Amino acid sequence: MKREKAPMGRIFEKRKTTMFARWNRMAKLFTRVAKDIAIAVKSGGTDPNHNPALRRALQNARAGNMPKDKVDAAIKRATGQEQKAYEVVIYEGYAPHGIAVLVEAATDNVTRTVANVRMHFKDWGGNMGATGSVGYMFKHMGVFRLAPDGLNADELELELIDHGLQELGETTGEKGEKQLLIRCDFTDFGKLQHVIEAKGITPLSAESEYVAENLLELPEEKATEVLKMVDALEQDEDVQHVFHNLK
Repeated sequence: MKREKAPMGRIFEKRKTTMFARWNRMAKLFTRVAKDIAIAVKSGGTDPNHNPALRRALQNARAGNMPKDKVDAAIKRATGQEQKAYEVVIYEGYAPHGIAVLVEAATDNVTRTVANVRMHFKDWGGNMGATGSVGYMFKHMGVFRLAPDGLNADELELELIDHGLQELGETTGEKGEKQLLIRCDFTDFGKLQHVIEAKGITPLSAESEYVAENLLELPEEKATEVLKMVDALEQDEDVQHVFHNLK
């Protein structure tokens, strides 16, 4: 049976939608990294050799293919008098079906941000809670993702375990590529980062993450409802990260 070709107009619209989605993700990434740079520079100065938070932000800029001129501009803005003063705020609550959610925001207007975050929870069937309502279910950790090529995971684990390493395992990147996942208590982040870099390894990403102690599994339909709320939160301009305990 002969298969009919899709109309060119439909193909163009699909490609355009995909392109816009990719641009939106890239724009969101660049905004998030620029805020990370601003916060890091304000707290620790412009020298990445003496500022682990800035070094982490610059690594993530490279991993996200953020152009060097945009990175340099972000650092320059961060040292200027007109730079916005961002405050890092954590919001807590529940998504539909009892899934715990932590929202990390970087904002220059807490009143605006809390109103928007509360709206997202409400619109998607969740409930925003008070500080401490779900935070105890998560552990604040430093998380590194490495390209596994040329690395011996067993040897690396032995070398890092005395420098704060808590977990080393395999994970999959957004494009399906294999990665090594390294976790440490966040208080050991700078120490472990230094040791990894001293070995000549450049992480694919280095993040501050809230890792759920226990994961909950839901049927696909219910999990989709949760992920729609997570996506809405992630699209908010003030939100840096969303963490949850959905398996």
